[in-house]
Amino acid sequence: MEPVISIRNLFKNFGNKQVLKDINLEVYSGQVIGYIGPNGAGKSTTVKILCGLLTDYEGEVKVKGFDVKKDTLEVKKIIGYVPEMAELYDVLTPKEFLSFMGALYGINEQVCSERIQKILSAFSLADNIDQRMDSFSKGMKQKVLIASGLLHNPDVIILDEPLSGLDANSVIIIKEMISRLARDGKTIFYCSHMMDVVEKVSDRIVLIDEGRIIANGSFEELKVQQGNKSLEQIFANLTSKDSLASTADELIKALEN
Repeated sequence: MEPVISIRNLFKNFGNKQVLKDINLEVYSGQVIGYIGPNGAGKSTTVKILCGLLTDYEGEVKVKGFDVKKDTLEVKKIIGYVPEMAELYDVLTPKEFLSFMGALYGINEQVCSERIQKILSAFSLADNIDQRMDSFSKGMKQKVLIASGLLHNPDVIILDEPLSGLDANSVIIIKEMISRLARDGKTIFYCSHMMDVVEKVSDRIVLIDEGRIIANGSFEELKVQQGNKSLEQIFANLTSKDSLASTADELIKALEN
């Protein structure tokens, strides 16, 4: 089986700073990859490269056989991207914004309208479909952002902290949605700091630190390798240079003066 996402010998610099250092990764149809790491590890840079937002890198990155550098527009057609920050045209209504996104993807107008209604109803936003989004909460905007990433029914879904601002019920819905999309053959590249969610939804977990992959396997495989620990403990053990407990003690002591 050919990988849906293929990353080979990927290097990326920002000036003199090397952010990605020889990343090699293959992701297959129906897989949910949990891509995790500390702040500054290179997660967002990897995501931007996959989405065709950064093309000045070394190495080879392909999505469904399309080279991201050479076939950027083709890649963007088959990817659904949900970034962490809900940057929307918030003077528009959800219906207006999503209709605009549908037009960009060339979705039939009637099909697009039906999808918008169904997705927003599922997110409990049916009553807000014609309301300007500048009055929306962060969680409401995030739901519209997720809707925009799924509207064109993409084969590859890239989620960068998609649960930001969502309430507990919405988090459960998104977790279930990820599992069902994977069962339908979608490929999901999921970045998050919420270790409990990554642990539950991912078929494979890739841990990146200082621009390098330092762990790659199912949660069960990582548990065996790291001594039957939770993903949060595995993450801390592999990425923390200092004792986290000691750091917490220092913070508490600083407040005592």
